[in-house]
Amino acid sequence: MNVLRKTAELTGRWFAVLVVLGGVAGLLAPGPVAPVAEHIPVFLGVIMFAMGLTLRGRDFVRVLQRPGAVVLGVVAQFLVMPLAAWAVGGLFGLTGMALLGMILVGAAPGGTASNVIVHLGKGDTALSVTMTAVSTLLAPLVTPLLILWLADETLDIAFGDLFVSIVQVVLVPVLAGLVLRAVAGRTVERLLPYLPLVSVTGIVVVVAGIVAANAETVLGTGLLVAGAVVVHNLFGLLLGYAAAKAALLDRPARRAVSVEVGMQNSGLAASLAAAHFTPAAALPAALFSVWHNVSGSALASWWARRPTTRL
Repeated sequence: MNVLRKTAELTGRWFAVLVVLGGVAGLLAPGPVAPVAEHIPVFLGVIMFAMGLTLRGRDFVRVLQRPGAVVLGVVAQFLVMPLAAWAVGGLFGLTGMALLGMILVGAAPGGTASNVIVHLGKGDTALSVTMTAVSTLLAPLVTPLLILWLADETLDIAFGDLFVSIVQVVLVPVLAGLVLRAVAGRTVERLLPYLPLVSVTGIVVVVAGIVAANAETVLGTGLLVAGAVVVHNLFGLLLGYAAAKAALLDRPARRAVSVEVGMQNSGLAASLAAAHFTPAAALPAALFSVWHNVSGSALASWWARRPTTRL
């Protein structure tokens, strides 16, 4: 068990590198890896269940203790990133499924790795966990509305279909994990150190599958989409921090809001693309999965060496 625990710790520490390697594997061996993309909802469900196991009822009580910071972060999450996705996609000349994929990423709730990044960057981890939980619970309602608002008017998809998909692959697994933590807390707590192994493996497999399914597109227009994804992520990180600073939040809280806004649940975006659209619509999500873990890890490393006491 000690070996397994050390493996889980190393997996969490080298998360960004492993995600990049997953993308490379999908690009180099598209044939055998591409079928994985068909099972993205299953992998995402496992990831979200693991996330639910890390949550407790008191994480939601914090909403009442710090309503202003939580509301600010969640509003910024669902306002900055969707609008930035639409604007950046248009700026880079993306159309069709590529632009839709950008919007899917922008309309998703906070990323599953954001809490780790905030912790490593000496941010307000409790606020980060609360914002992730709240945005995830709101996603079945808010995400479909944002997609239908910003995507092409001729998009052949109904609100109900998107709502059901998000409930199935996000809300139900998260609530199942939360309930299991409540009724079997001691057992679950013994398993918590090993959960990064589950989450990271799931994300790496999802990224590899999406990249493999879009290998030709990645080689053809991948640089353009990748450029849009990088700018989109940086907009989220910068504008999230700026919003928190304007609201006079302390430095740890600013870091939490910045990461929560800038890091998206790109696995959900990929799952929605695979279930309702085409593999090409999942490409921005795959590239975002790779990049936001790289940028988040770099930002956490930079923040960790700087003080958090000054406003």
